[in-house]
Amino acid sequence: MGTIKEIKASAHIGDYGQIVESFQLTVEGFTEDQLKAISTNDFTIEKNFKDLTGKILSKGIVSVDIDKIYNEMKVELILDPFVYRYDFVVKGKIGTEDILFTKNEIKEVEIKDLDQFNPYTENGVNYRLHEPEAIDARPLVLFLHGGGECGEDNITQLTGTLGALRLAKRWSDMYIMAPQAPSGNMDMYEMFEIMKQRGNPFTVDMGITPFSLKGERGWNRDYLGKVTSIIRKMIAEGKVDEKRVYVIGMSMGGGGVLNAVSVAPSLFAAAVPICPSMNGESFAELLHLPRVPVWIVSAYIDHQPGRHAYILEACNKLWQEGRNDIKYTLYNPEELKAYGIGSTEGISTKELYEENHNSWILALHNEQGILDWMISHEKAK
Repeated sequence: MGTIKEIKASAHIGDYGQIVESFQLTVEGFTEDQLKAISTNDFTIEKNFKDLTGKILSKGIVSVDIDKIYNEMKVELILDPFVYRYDFVVKGKIGTEDILFTKNEIKEVEIKDLDQFNPYTENGVNYRLHEPEAIDARPLVLFLHGGGECGEDNITQLTGTLGALRLAKRWSDMYIMAPQAPSGNMDMYEMFEIMKQRGNPFTVDMGITPFSLKGERGWNRDYLGKVTSIIRKMIAEGKVDEKRVYVIGMSMGGGGVLNAVSVAPSLFAAAVPICPSMNGESFAELLHLPRVPVWIVSAYIDHQPGRHAYILEACNKLWQEGRNDIKYTLYNPEELKAYGIGSTEGISTKELYEENHNSWILALHNEQGILDWMISHEKAK
C-alpha cells in the first residue's frame, strides 16, 4: 500500500501575503510506473483562491514532476499560485490509492528569500535583520508589522504580509529591521475583545490606550523603547548612519510608527504610517507629533470608519501650526483596483472595506513616490 510520508510547500511573499507555488510529496510504496502515470487530471484543489476576499480560484495544478532524491520518491505538484492562508483541500489518486490532504498536513513551508534576514533576540526583543555587505555606516529602515503578526516565533513578521522582504528587495544596500511585537499571550481576536470592553475600538476615546501598557499585545512603548535602543547601539557600533534611520508600518504597525516617533523623536529622519490605527493613544501622538517628517497614507475608506476624520483633524492642527513636513494621502478606488483591491465583482461593502485596508500594497510599491520621499530625508546633526 502506498502512502505519503511528508508534505512540504514552496511559497513566496507577494502582494497578498504568502503565495504557494508547489507542494512536494514524499511518497513510499508506489511503483515507478504508478508515479510516472500521474497527471494533472488525477488531482483537484478546493479553496485555492488567488484574491484578497476568497472568491476567485486559481487554475489549480498545472503540472506534475516526479523525482528521486536520496532513495526517496518525490511527487511535486506545480500550482497556478494562490493565497496560502485559505483552508484549501487537495484530493487525488496515485495508482489505486486515494490521496487527500489539507493545509494542516503541511509539515513545512519553504518561503523564498527568508535567508536574507538573520534572526536575533536581544533584551527581550525578537527581530529579523537584513544586513548589507558594507564597510561604512548604512541607512536603516525599521518595519513595523500589523496586528495579525504578533507573537514570539520571530518569523511571522516576515511571512504574514507584504512588508520587510519587499523593502529588502528594493533596498538591498540598507539595513531592514523587522521586530516582532509581543502577543501578550493572546491572539488578535482576544485583544479586540479587550479593546471593545474598554470602549468602541473604531472610535477615538481619550484615555483608551489599547497598545500602550507594558506587556500587552502590540507595539507598546516599553517594547519600542527596547527596539530603538538596539538601533542606537548599531549607530554607536558604526553600522548604521545616524542621519538616515526611517520607520514604516501598517495598520497596528502604522499606529506603532506614531508610537515609535513619540518614544524616540530624535532617532528618525522620516516616518510613513500606513492606514494607522486611530485610538486614544495614536490620535494623541499625532496631535502632538514631534518634528519628524511624516507621510500618512491610507485607502479612501476602510474597515475603521473614523480613521480618516481623526487623521485629518490632527493634520489640520499641525498644518495650522506651520508643519509643512506633514503629508496625508488617500488612495482612490481606481488606484486600489490597479492592484486588485476592490475589483472583484459581487463583494459586499464589508468585504470592500476589508480589502481596502490592504493599502500598504500600494505604498510598498512606491505609489506616488512615498518610499522615495521617505529615504530622501536626512536628519540634521
